[in-house]
Amino acid sequence: MKYKRNIVITGGAGFIGSHVVRLFVNKYPEYHIINIDKLTYAGNLANLIDIENKSNYKFVKMDICDIDAFYRLMQEEHVDGIIHLAAESHVDRSIKEPFTFVRTNVIGTLSLLQAAKLCWESQSEKYEGKRFYHISTDEVYGALEMTHPEGIDSPFTTVASSGTRHEAYGEDFFLETTKYNPHSPYSASKASSDHFVRAFHDTYGMPTIVTNCSNNYGPYQFPEKLIPLFINNICHRKPLPVYGKGENVRDWLYVEDHARAIDLIFHKGKVAETYNIGGFNEWKNIDIVKLIIKTVDRFLGRPEGADLDLITYVTDRPGHDVRYAIDSRKLQIELGWEPLLQFEEGIEKTVKWYLENEAWMDNVTSGDYQAYYDNMYKNR
Repeated sequence: MKYKRNIVITGGAGFIGSHVVRLFVNKYPEYHIINIDKLTYAGNLANLIDIENKSNYKFVKMDICDIDAFYRLMQEEHVDGIIHLAAESHVDRSIKEPFTFVRTNVIGTLSLLQAAKLCWESQSEKYEGKRFYHISTDEVYGALEMTHPEGIDSPFTTVASSGTRHEAYGEDFFLETTKYNPHSPYSASKASSDHFVRAFHDTYGMPTIVTNCSNNYGPYQFPEKLIPLFINNICHRKPLPVYGKGENVRDWLYVEDHARAIDLIFHKGKVAETYNIGGFNEWKNIDIVKLIIKTVDRFLGRPEGADLDLITYVTDRPGHDVRYAIDSRKLQIELGWEPLLQFEEGIEKTVKWYLENEAWMDNVTSGDYQAYYDNMYKNR
């Protein structure tokens, strides 16, 4: 079958990637979606069981650092679009294993760029109809200060361009023009990869787009991240380790809202542009923890606040940024995107999903899924 487009999604077995793959496969039957993933600890094909037999979907186990393999794939599949999500993304791991993050996030991205350049430049139409879309993080910008005029105990209300009111812990937000100032090996590696993507446009004319997104949450997130980790720990009455006093602020976005933004930007975003994707939704970590406890306790039929005693304050992480907050007005004004889900509703859906998918959580936390897929693909 000849497809209208042949699109590679890297890291498609991971958290955000699996939601993007699912959206594209279901929404665009005229597209051929090729999911490439190395299937490291955070990549799990169980995230995509519902679409694995779709005729317009294909999975290829591949290391994005293998430039020769990716070049061959691009030629064989006539790839005209790349949505690059594959990355090492956990800050704590980056502090312990910085070289792993450089290899995947920097060398991996450069390998994809170079393979795409060589493949597309060898074609008569060259870059016409092509697109390299790189998904990054708000952490490349560094940190914002808490500037609430009455302190940081409670946020104040601001108004988005759409008229939507939201609460913020400061008057400053990350803009697309904000100077990069990464503070962790993770954010430094992502900043480097962003620069390479933009350099390939400026130097070779490659049609690239970069987006920087705030913290995502929702189903299928690997339980090293705060929300799924704490849901699981509450269920099993395990400690909830909170860095410092839990005063650090993050902007949260439901993963399906992010996937919708990626779809829109891939199709309608302007080449060489950067778009920030955020939820206009700032929360202190300790407030999120208390909301999760309240929600999980209610679903489990426990008395309200029964698990507050699980909160354990631990030594703060080195270089822990105080506040992140995204200004998404450019994306709203130019392309009409807005997040659809309010945080409290999103937490309800997220908690419910993890409680109803205990087998998935048990499989992931045990690591059994890795042995299963390693055996499945070892001779391929």
